[in-house]
Amino acid sequence: MPVTSPAYARLAAVLPELRVTEGEPRSDPGWIGSQQLAAGGAVLDAFIGWDAEQIVREYGSPPRPDVAATLGLHRYAWPACLLFTVPWFLHRRVPRLPVGDVSFHRESGRMTVRTRSFGCLPDDPAAALPGARVLPTEAALRDELRAALAEHLTPVLDAFRPRLRRGPRALWGMATDEITEGLWHIGCLMDREERAVADLTALLPGGTAPYVGGAHFRGTPQIPDMPGAPESDCTRDRLTCCLFYTVSPDDACGSCPRGAESDRNRRRATAA
Repeated sequence: MPVTSPAYARLAAVLPELRVTEGEPRSDPGWIGSQQLAAGGAVLDAFIGWDAEQIVREYGSPPRPDVAATLGLHRYAWPACLLFTVPWFLHRRVPRLPVGDVSFHRESGRMTVRTRSFGCLPDDPAAALPGARVLPTEAALRDELRAALAEHLTPVLDAFRPRLRRGPRALWGMATDEITEGLWHIGCLMDREERAVADLTALLPGGTAPYVGGAHFRGTPQIPDMPGAPESDCTRDRLTCCLFYTVSPDDACGSCPRGAESDRNRRRATAA
């Protein structure tokens, strides 16, 4: 069994809308190679156009071009980061997955990965397998994870950058957000939020270039007289804005950096 398959099976169990399998990148109808997306051009235009059309159908008016591009990047990067962080979180294995080794089928929520090498710790039974890169410590494995994520994300961010009208610092702040909020969400679904928060705090403490900022979790203030208030004791504010508030202000995300703390807490309670 491929070294990442158990982690992706557990991911599918808590998030059925995302299914990841090991295999060669696919190119049959509906499938896009991540390398094609990173190359820009017509494939990227169509990818962003899909988001713009969905917003028109659901909200009645077209988004700004940079808003559609920002949402498109979020909707790719959020699941793509899980390809790396979930095997690390569950099994302390870090696959190396450059864009040429990943494909995805957007409408069905399916992705394929071709894992040709991976990092692991010395006591991992997979350490003796071909392609294993044994790292001596947890800290070294975190370095490997940051490097593997950057290897995959760099060409994708470069492709999206002209359409987002944001500089490299903002783009890598977005990457920090996608890594953090994706695994945090999965940790909550697995009833392992405390572990996810601790792992992400160690992974992204701040000052780990090219990533901008850090996970930066903090305690959630109590929300008096609010039925359905979230049970979680921690929260964070996104480093960057996904701009969804420009489409539907009432549906802004619970970690939106815009607005007052009380507004963010009420959105989190509503979501819960």
